Amino acid sequence: MTGLDKITSQIQEEAEASAKERVEAAQKEAEQILADAKAACEAMEKEASDKAAALKTVQDGRIHSAAEQKRKTALLKAKQEIIAEIIGSAYQTLKEEDTASYFLTMEKLVKTYALADKGEIYFSAADLGRMPADFEKKIEAAAQENGGSLTLKKEPKEIPDGFILVYGGVEENCTLKALFDAKKDQLQDRVNEMLFL
Repeated sequence: MTGLDKITSQIQEEAEASAKERVEAAQKEAEQILADAKAACEAMEKEASDKAAALKTVQDGRIHSAAEQKRKTALLKAKQEIIAEIIGSAYQTLKEEDTASYFLTMEKLVKTYALADKGEIYFSAADLGRMPADFEKKIEAAAQENGGSLTLKKEPKEIPDGFILVYGGVEENCTLKALFDAKKDQLQDRVNEMLFL
């Protein structure tokens, strides 16, 4: 192939490529014009339809909103009932633990609530009657860990479970019910996280 043929061939290829690009661009432009025209027609149809349906939409929205609010209220109530039932079940489980487990729980509670002060601890008649022989030493050790001391009083208190701490005439109610009530919000939040989040 001569130099002139090469140049001619190159010019022809460039012309064909340029023509192809222009044809493709023209096709895209034509497609875009058609798409825009179709979209404009659809928008006009939709606007007319929307105007006719606007009143119905508002009414449907109000009805849906009221129904959704009722659904959410019922769901919240159901969740609260489930949470309360689980917390109540946990309370009953702790309350009805076997003697060894129950007093292990009491020991942990003494460690948590004993102050760095001299005090007294009271139990119910039922708990005094089933208290393990070494539990008094465990109470003293737990109080000492917190920098204080506790004397186990043999006079029972009228409580269902747990214990009462007395420091200088001030009573700290450490019955299971009182502890559950004091931590109610935290317990509800924790159970909610475990079940629903």
